[in-house]
Amino acid sequence: MSKALERIQNGIVKENPTFVQMLGLCPAMAVTTSAMNGLGMGLITTVILVLSNMMISALRKVIPDKIRIPSYILIIASFVTVAQFLLEGFIPSLYDSLGIYIPLIVVNCIILGRAEHYASKNPVWLSMFDGLGMGLGFTVGLTSIGIIRELFGNGSIFNIRIMPQAYEPVTILILAPGAFFVLACLIAAQNKIRLEKVKKTGTTDTAICETESGCMGCANVLCTKTEEKTATLEPTPETIATAEKDNLKEEEEIAQNPGGAAETVATAEKDNLKEKEEIAQNPDETAETVATAEKDNLKEEEKIAQNPGETAETQQATESEGMQTKPMEPQTEKEENTFTEPENVEEPIKEPMPEQQEDEV
Repeated sequence: MSKALERIQNGIVKENPTFVQMLGLCPAMAVTTSAMNGLGMGLITTVILVLSNMMISALRKVIPDKIRIPSYILIIASFVTVAQFLLEGFIPSLYDSLGIYIPLIVVNCIILGRAEHYASKNPVWLSMFDGLGMGLGFTVGLTSIGIIRELFGNGSIFNIRIMPQAYEPVTILILAPGAFFVLACLIAAQNKIRLEKVKKTGTTDTAICETESGCMGCANVLCTKTEEKTATLEPTPETIATAEKDNLKEEEEIAQNPGGAAETVATAEKDNLKEKEEIAQNPDETAETVATAEKDNLKEEEKIAQNPGETAETQQATESEGMQTKPMEPQTEKEENTFTEPENVEEPIKEPMPEQQEDEV
């Protein structure tokens, strides 16, 4: 029973869906125009939470992992349909006042969240008490918002007149902005009470929201865990003093060992000089490598330039080989013709010269 009571307390106080986890705010803003509507919506959600958690926990080993979310929605929708028909038949006034927000319970993030995060991983009886605690916490949140809005906006609680007849109601609280104002005031009051309790008692159990999803799923800005995280990030006087002491020690060591510091500087300078010498030597090596590469390129270009000549030589060699295969007599005739042609040309030039001289005489 200790675990069951812990689940109920966890849902009402530590992990309250409305004031701590900020879940199910759509019906919390729209339905809570009166305390009766908030109480009715909370009780309907509680019943569906308990039944759906029990069913999902019983079928957690049967439902395949890939289709678990559609299966959860189908189970929740079946219970919501039954509750909607019962309200329409037995409490038609509440059914008319809640309206469309009854079928919207199917996609309420409180029910789906508890089904996915708790009921699918725990036994049936613990899931039942978890749903009961979450449902009661949701009911407390909706009812408290509805009481304040109805009291100051209409002067009554549960349709019972509380304020005197001379009281002028604050009509904005009955409208949509009034829901946000009341919710903000209630959250601030809850955080203030928790913080004062922690300062008085010194205990942090009541202020820590030990949610299964961690601090990411919690809206309690005054949680002691968040205070510890921010305290570790901000520098404290002690850390500043220790850092100053360390700096002073380092300065004293440097003042006491100037020779050692000079030696370290000298060694660093020597290393730098060595590196510079290596860098200065590297360009020569690179120049040599570049020169060798240029020589290789020139040789290749010469070879490329010599290739056409080589091909011409090979052609001439083939022609000479062909000529050598022919007989030598035609070559002599050609040579004689070449040599006799200038003799034939010179004879007509020399012969008419004496004839011209005789005619002149």
